[in-house]
Amino acid sequence: QVQLVESGGGLVQAGGSLRLSCAASGRTFSRSVMGWFRQAPGKEREFVAAIGWNPSNTYYADSVKGRFTISRDNAKNTLYLQMNSLKPEDTAVYYCAADQSVLGPIMTMSHAYDYWGQGTQVTVSS
Repeated sequence: QVQLVESGGGLVQAGGSLRLSCAASGRTFSRSVMGWFRQAPGKEREFVAAIGWNPSNTYYADSVKGRFTISRDNAKNTLYLQMNSLKPEDTAVYYCAADQSVLGPIMTMSHAYDYWGQGTQVTVSS
C-alpha cells in the first residue's frame, strides 16, 4: 500500500520559514516526478512546485519562485519543501503528490498525479 505522509507544517509569522517533509512508503519514487500543491479555504488546489526524477529538474509556481525550494532524498524516499520569506497568502493545506509513472515529465496539473498525502496545515500570521 502506497502512503505519502507530510509533516512540518505549523504556525509562523510573516517572513519566517518552515520545512515540509513528505515520507513515501509502499514503493520507491526515485524515478518519478513528485510535487507539492496547496489549497486555501474557499479556493481550488493549486500547484506549488515539482521535481523530476533528475533532482536538478525543478519547476515552481510564480508565486513562490525565489522563496521556496523543492528537493528530494531518494535514499530516504522523502520529498522536501523549504519555505522562506513566508507571506500570509501562503496560508493553506499543503499536499505532497507523486506520479506513478517512471521517468515522466514534470507536470503542474493535479490530475496528473496518482498518489496524494493527507496534507499539512501551514498558517502564516501577519
